[in-house]
Amino acid sequence: MGNGWRRAAVLAAIAVVTACAPIADNASPEPRNCSKDQLSTLYPGIFTVGTDQPAYPPWYVGDDPANGEGFESALAYTVAGHLGYGRDEVRWVRVPFNGALEPGPKTYDANLSQFSITDQRRAAVDFSAPYFDVTQVVVTTKTSPAANVHSMADLKKVKLGVQVGTTSHNAAIAIGGDVPVAVYNTNADAKVALTNGEIDALVADLPTAFAVAGELRSGTIIGQLPAEGNVEQFGIVLDKDSSLTRCVSSVVDSLRADGTLRTLEREWLAEAVKAPVLN
Repeated sequence: MGNGWRRAAVLAAIAVVTACAPIADNASPEPRNCSKDQLSTLYPGIFTVGTDQPAYPPWYVGDDPANGEGFESALAYTVAGHLGYGRDEVRWVRVPFNGALEPGPKTYDANLSQFSITDQRRAAVDFSAPYFDVTQVVVTTKTSPAANVHSMADLKKVKLGVQVGTTSHNAAIAIGGDVPVAVYNTNADAKVALTNGEIDALVADLPTAFAVAGELRSGTIIGQLPAEGNVEQFGIVLDKDSSLTRCVSSVVDSLRADGTLRTLEREWLAEAVKAPVLN
């Protein structure tokens, strides 16, 4: 049993009340319906978890989701553990971000790749109760023209890049900049484009943005985009009308109520402190 798994198991027992009200696709089930022998997974006795590639810190560490290191890796093992699956009964698969959201049969039972819950996506997949509240952040380098950005008006004048199909993509377009937003298949591609000067800055969720800034030479955070409307939240993705959705949501709700989600945030996302909001 690795350190990441032991840590996730211990975290599940910690009791600290957290604040955000959960939103689930389905009402929580009776506990008796969520025992391992009652769950219909792709492979009997195995809980298959999907994630994108590469998988970035602080969500995953070393692009190795199976090591239990990182917020989403630890969370996946914690959820699996509450459903009765041991570490050796969790199987990982790689699924492209957009592919995971497409209609049709899935190669995973549950997928954790920083998927924001949206009504449009709900038409093709199920979401668990939310496990993380999201803010969008702008990353650049100290040598980029964007390093001098201090307001939303300034931001509209620089060229932004973003991973296609993400809510960060939507947020970047909503800025209404003078230059079209450049789209890339992955954040890794956007990071390379920033390094090469093809774009001036990139938009990503807060923890990912801090990780990317740390990987870049002279990387820096410009600031946080103002939140508009409802708070954006991450949820675990499952197949549409999956029989597992209620059980997974019930576990996530319990992890929020007993303080485990907050504890995982403190352990893995501590460095992603709030960036200043751009006005």
